[in-house]
Amino acid sequence: MKAKVILTRRWPTAVEQQLAEQYDVTLNDTDEPMSPEQLRAAMQEYDAVLPTVTDRFTAEAFDGLTADNIRTKIIGNYGVGFSHIDLDSAKRLNIAVTNTPDVLSECTADIAILLMLMAARRGGEGEREVRSNQWTGWRPTHMIGHKVSGATFGVVGFGRIGQETARRAKGFGMNVRVFNRSKVDAAVLSSFEATQVDTLAELAASVDFLSLHCPGGAANTHLINADILKLMKPSSFLINTARGEVVDDKALVVALKTGQIAGAGLDVFEGEPALNPDLLKLENVVLLPHLGSATATTREAMGFRVSDNLAQYFRGEEPTDRVV
Repeated sequence: MKAKVILTRRWPTAVEQQLAEQYDVTLNDTDEPMSPEQLRAAMQEYDAVLPTVTDRFTAEAFDGLTADNIRTKIIGNYGVGFSHIDLDSAKRLNIAVTNTPDVLSECTADIAILLMLMAARRGGEGEREVRSNQWTGWRPTHMIGHKVSGATFGVVGFGRIGQETARRAKGFGMNVRVFNRSKVDAAVLSSFEATQVDTLAELAASVDFLSLHCPGGAANTHLINADILKLMKPSSFLINTARGEVVDDKALVVALKTGQIAGAGLDVFEGEPALNPDLLKLENVVLLPHLGSATATTREAMGFRVSDNLAQYFRGEEPTDRVV
């Protein structure tokens, strides 16, 4: 008998087809996020639940589940971040949790650099001016931005995505500085001609661009807060392609309004798709709808990575990307 598997959102067709050949698959035809109640019911009916970042596997979703009434053995997360899954509850119920590292690092790094360029050179603001037919032509003082080449680029979290972003920053002749919870191997730092600093405060005060690539979750909630933003240069920019909760968006709005920092580029938001309405009113922030991994090849690769982990688990092997 085939294992019963549910996908919480619609995935690339090629991945859905592969999974359907191997398992008894249920698709979420509405393609809308599932509620905690729906997730709880799914864990009682399916051998595997395959969620995305939009599915909040909070402690509430696990309420009332015990070894006697749960069927799910593995949660195969479609994405590298897993702060939306309550790992303590998964451990309590002996549920394996996997993710999809490696395959989305380059595309997410591309988006970080895109945000940097758009924010520094006022790309979003300029396009809005053209589209609204407000542009009156070239002039020497029009929409002056900030030079990127040769600037100092700060990376918070020097894992796969952080390193790929630094690699691209080096292409602009930027100086790379790093803050990481653990000591980065000297050879790795040397390959980027990068310097590691001891504290986030030191990094924030010393860079022109502060780019976030750390995990989400409780430990990093509002890591970028009013105190850190006050340390940044008035000419500096904040870039976030990590998780929305890493930034205190209320403090960020104040920093953008008062000129504490020059601008920001955001691909993720706390509580997305809802976002702080004050961000929509500001010209000095670039807003993207969580596009970090949004290329056809990457989204397929993510799905196939989940499929690989699932196959390993059901063969009785240790999944390559198991996080719990």
